[in-house]
Amino acid sequence: MATIGLGAALGLLCGCADTREGPSGPFAAGSTGGDDASTGLSEDTATILDVGQGTMGGVDPDSVRGCDKVDFLFVVDNSGSMADEQQALIDSFPQFISAIDARIGASHDFQMMVVDVDAWVFGECSPACSEAAACDAAANCGVTEECGFPCALRDLCEQGDFACGQTQPESCEDVLGAGVTHPRGRGASATACDFATGARYMDANEPDLAGAFACAAKVGTGSSADTEQPMDAMVQALSSGSAAATCNTGFLRDDAILVVTFITDEDDDPTDSTGSPQGWFQAVADSKHGDDEAVVVLGLFGDNDQPQGLCTPLSHDFATGAEPAPRLREFVQMWGGRGHVGSVCAHDYAPFFSSAVDSIGQACDEFVPPG
Repeated sequence: MATIGLGAALGLLCGCADTREGPSGPFAAGSTGGDDASTGLSEDTATILDVGQGTMGGVDPDSVRGCDKVDFLFVVDNSGSMADEQQALIDSFPQFISAIDARIGASHDFQMMVVDVDAWVFGECSPACSEAAACDAAANCGVTEECGFPCALRDLCEQGDFACGQTQPESCEDVLGAGVTHPRGRGASATACDFATGARYMDANEPDLAGAFACAAKVGTGSSADTEQPMDAMVQALSSGSAAATCNTGFLRDDAILVVTFITDEDDDPTDSTGSPQGWFQAVADSKHGDDEAVVVLGLFGDNDQPQGLCTPLSHDFATGAEPAPRLREFVQMWGGRGHVGSVCAHDYAPFFSSAVDSIGQACDEFVPPG
């Protein structure tokens, strides 16, 4: 497959179906006229996003405004109830690649990184193994209340290919906010993604973008953390000087706009989180040297506290529904027109991503690189 450029990356968010007829079909490079049937965007909007043709970034190269680079950060919950949501994200991705590549062509510069919401998916497994072993020695593993939990957790860890006394985290794998390169645990891709960059993120030279993204985004459902930490993971991934930033060297660029997407079925618990919506906003803005207009934030989370919400109450037993997320909603709304809220319970995320394309294009069009 041809390499996909920035225009393609933006197109991936717009929900286009691949109906092309070959090189001369409706998505062939250079096709024009009226609304763009491949994206449902107006001709004006398509021009904003058409960074693969003409002048750099769709902007006069002599202008101080405009970008030809975008950094995409995906924060994906890897707790036990997130299998369907991860699959919905992956399913909304590959159908657009061929059509967008044929229309835009392979050029421009994007980077894409996935992080999950805990520091180490097997974080509680080692102590559970030790406690379960002690229970086994007493011949009552799983029988008493004291032994039941560690024995059950050990069994779950082993289902995620954790070997007691053997499995150790790979480099940066136990750092919250570090880019995912080898998802492990129950329901994960369980594959070393081996990005073409040799780093913890994909870029425009990835030979199989859809496959690489699917590998990283299937972070699994084996998190042993007590609570999800999506916002802490986001902040650590973007904060200069953090351990995660060291792991993610090269991802966040001064001359790129930043698009953050987070997907979770639980709110960020104020009793366990190290921040607040205001603090998270400031941390993300600081990562762009105070230029919050260089950021677009997309949030997919529980909406059962909203009129006509799609989510039922969260059930860990049946891995369905979601819990209301007022703190996450407050954070997204702080970005104004550059913040977009969607339901994590939607079966198809493509319409939600489509609603964000104009904001991404406008942020890119109006971006003033520092210096």
